Amino acid sequence: MNLKELQDFVYDFRRVSLAEMKLYLQTDGETLMPMLNRLITQGIVQKSTMTAECQTCRKCDEEEIEFYEWVESTQPIGI
Repeated sequence: MNLKELQDFVYDFRRVSLAEMKLYLQTDGETLMPMLNRLITQGIVQKSTMTAECQTCRKCDEEEIEFYEWVESTQPIGI
């Protein structure tokens, strides 16, 4: 798995959870976070805000409700 694969996955689905990325890309959070942070720094991806229900309920695993989304004003770039 590389940065381009991660970028394309988020672009294709527009909004994905950390759990979905780990499952689809078959990697762990420690590997994903530096790459996600790079895409965030470049303004390509942003972390989604949690809904009010998710802030109080806490029934789901943290990775299931930690969402990232494509910044609509950007296009995929070759990395």
